[in-house]
Amino acid sequence: MFKIWAKIITGEKIVKQLIYEREDKFVYSLFFNYVTDICEGLDIATPIILKTHIFNYAKFRTVKFLPRDFAETPDFDKLIIDNISV
Repeated sequence: MFKIWAKIITGEKIVKQLIYEREDKFVYSLFFNYVTDICEGLDIATPIILKTHIFNYAKFRTVKFLPRDFAETPDFDKLIIDNISV
């Protein structure tokens, strides 16, 4: 089981957040699927995921998506995804 806390930040405020939970084990090859599910839950476009995003999540347990990571310009400053599993 794993949990991911996703938050949309505008300025320095969290304007929307979501806790994403799955009962199965976290698999890095499915990271795009997890982010897609999170973005659907937050009702935003899915960012373009690069290898560095996956490496940052694996190493630091967090990843930050900026407006340049989206094909469409979002109306927020950043999307932060944190691993909150114990």
